[in-house]
Amino acid sequence: MRPQRLLLLIIFLTVLSFFIDLPKNYPLKLTLGQFKIDQVISAPDFNFALGSFKISKEIYTHLGLDLQGGTHLILEADMKEIKDQDRNQALDSARSVIERRVNFYGLTEPVVQSAKVGESFRIIVELPGIKEKDRAIAEIGQTAKLEFREWISTQSADFSLNNTKETGITGKDLKRAAIEFDPNDGNPYVAIEFTDEGGKKFSDLTTRLVNQRMPIFLDEKIISDPTVQEPITGGKGRITGQFTTDEAKKLARQLNAGALPVPIKVLEERSVGATLGQESVQKSLRAGALGLGMVMVFMWLYYGSLGFLADVALMIYGLLSLAIFKIIPITLTLPGIAGFILSIGMAVDANILIFERMKEELRSGKQWQIAMELGFGRAWDSIRDANFTTLLTCFILFNPMGWGFLPSFGMVRGFALNLAVGVLLSLFTGIIVTRTLIRVFFKGSWKGFMSSQVQK
Repeated sequence: MRPQRLLLLIIFLTVLSFFIDLPKNYPLKLTLGQFKIDQVISAPDFNFALGSFKISKEIYTHLGLDLQGGTHLILEADMKEIKDQDRNQALDSARSVIERRVNFYGLTEPVVQSAKVGESFRIIVELPGIKEKDRAIAEIGQTAKLEFREWISTQSADFSLNNTKETGITGKDLKRAAIEFDPNDGNPYVAIEFTDEGGKKFSDLTTRLVNQRMPIFLDEKIISDPTVQEPITGGKGRITGQFTTDEAKKLARQLNAGALPVPIKVLEERSVGATLGQESVQKSLRAGALGLGMVMVFMWLYYGSLGFLADVALMIYGLLSLAIFKIIPITLTLPGIAGFILSIGMAVDANILIFERMKEELRSGKQWQIAMELGFGRAWDSIRDANFTTLLTCFILFNPMGWGFLPSFGMVRGFALNLAVGVLLSLFTGIIVTRTLIRVFFKGSWKGFMSSQVQK
């Protein structure tokens, strides 16, 4: 692509990134003599529609628990009563139940994930911006309660627990639930198996409720309301419906949460105040601005106008990085910001290597245009290898495969993801943006500068 066209593309991406990077509902007040600005600025949201295909996305900066305040919990599941082969399934079901309880609080981007550390089965919960912390912890840590109940009135619009009565069948009567597929049509369904005693109770209940609905409640919330089509006397049955595979898996997990109830206890609790989080944001932004400024001053002082070009590319790098963080989105945490600040210094590594190679070419007597092109071309191998090894480290820290022998903590992964995005973007700005700026704006005008660099 011709340099002028590439420059237009870079300008377009830079302007687009600038608008995406605007803060949300930020009051901008500015007075310069007679000129006054009193507006609320905000990043635009993304709305796209083509016929029935629609995409709507709100663009804003996603802050982690350590930056916006909240509570971090490490829960430990007691697996003493659970058979070895069922423990992973029980942990998955417990995580599903806790995630459903957390969602009732309407928090923005809560995190619920399971982890196995040695013989310890844990669930990590992050509750950003939670206000009723003690109540939330008490409710989240409750053991799941599963009940098969009977409607009192099927004509009522009340589908709550108040319109039902007990049948005596609870989670302890259910042996397990699993997703299976109908061999005739391939549709998923949930197979349920009861204990011997539970099978007898279920046989009596389904015999009495043929052609009637039988609601299933988990933690006093209805999760399924199947119609009994025929008496189920063998202790095994199936719940069918127009399930997708994910819906059937979700129902099986919820049933197993009651069938394999796992007592939960709080192993660690850590709270971050909103004020402390705000201070962390301000200090992080200050550190990022200071780091960016120091790098830019060094480049300008040491490489002169050539360093100024690298500084322009570095500013474009900052705008693009923040825009990508908001679009993907990537949740910013303190370690993630540290990874971003680290990548600022690395962003000019490529330019320094290129400029030094250009000086070597000039020392050998080549013309500056040839020295510039050779500098970019011959430095590429070193730049590629150095960044590839950094990306490998990011891959290990991010652990996308979930390997148990590698770390999989959220903040470590945030650091790795931010650093990887920074490395990839620095390749774009360090190679393509800087070279385009040099080709367009400095063609034939900095020979003297390069000559002075040769003499250093």
